[in-house]
Amino acid sequence: MSSPILISLDAMGGDHGPSVVVAGVRDYRKRHGGDGVRFLLHGDETAIRHEMATCALTDEVCIVRHTDKMVAMDEKPAQAMRRGKGSSLWNAIEAVKLGEAGAIVSAGNTGALMAISKLLLRMSAHGLERPAIVASWPTLKGVTAVLDVGANVESDAEQLVEFAIMGEAFHAAVHSSGRRPTIGILNVGSEDMKGHEEVREANRILREGGEAFGLDYRGFVEGDDIAKGTVDVVVTDGFTGNIALKTAEGVARFISALMKEALTSGVMAQAGALLALPALRRMRQKIDPSAINGGPLLGLNGIVVKSHGGADAKGFGNAIRIAVELGRSDYLVKVSESFNRLTAVMEQPTAPAESAMETPQ
Repeated sequence: MSSPILISLDAMGGDHGPSVVVAGVRDYRKRHGGDGVRFLLHGDETAIRHEMATCALTDEVCIVRHTDKMVAMDEKPAQAMRRGKGSSLWNAIEAVKLGEAGAIVSAGNTGALMAISKLLLRMSAHGLERPAIVASWPTLKGVTAVLDVGANVESDAEQLVEFAIMGEAFHAAVHSSGRRPTIGILNVGSEDMKGHEEVREANRILREGGEAFGLDYRGFVEGDDIAKGTVDVVVTDGFTGNIALKTAEGVARFISALMKEALTSGVMAQAGALLALPALRRMRQKIDPSAINGGPLLGLNGIVVKSHGGADAKGFGNAIRIAVELGRSDYLVKVSESFNRLTAVMEQPTAPAESAMETPQ
């Protein structure tokens, strides 16, 4: 039997609030069983209980904590930190800080979620400045973890190395295949001389110290390597990662729309679609953007998962799945151990360069 865990939910976050959050709980339980998982929902009790009745969820599954205060989707992070105490978002995160819940999921304001999470939970290691958001990307070989996808617009070489450590621990915890995850840095080419200074320096650090960090580093990868599943973890800055993520989601919807148009264009097409329906459903599930939904904020001293604001019940259910698996894993311990190794390696004095000329014999 899986270990019991309580997941804290910001029921008022996102574009749809309790209607999607509560339906997401039902979706998670329907698809994954929900063995040993209970939920702590923060928000308007009347609205939450209405949705619980609609979804046939009882108090044995869902605990409701009422608050009539919420953080608006357009509220600035600084305002949210000053005025957010007692809101559904704040209370959901605080439940993790107090050790009551094993993880928190919110579809609310991303900036506010990051700011309040950092304020209440703190960073997991000295020197870390901001969390990184990771996306679980469907590929030809399974799932690749891509980070950062939006938290840090610019990242220096050491931050990229930190992303590699956190991404590796995340992939092992959520998408474990029984082997050590492989890692690559996203670049404009696979050659060592390609790319800007920060990615080249991160590449050097990982090539020279990857084994000391406990990482299986494979070098640079390019954009098309993500969908190929060339490596298990792709490291990049938040600016590039967010553009890549949004592009992939748009392409997936574009392909789905083209397929629907082609397969309903005539009687013969409809007949062919009927015969191919099982295969088409499997393909749709593979490229479904909701499968990417659920981006943990890595680097915090606690499990925080960001759902898309416009996610449907299936998408929010997937975010819950990631929170449960991370909350039940040793992810935080592994990251802490890896950061300690990174600090030790980075603090080692550089060996003096040897003379290029040999002494004549």
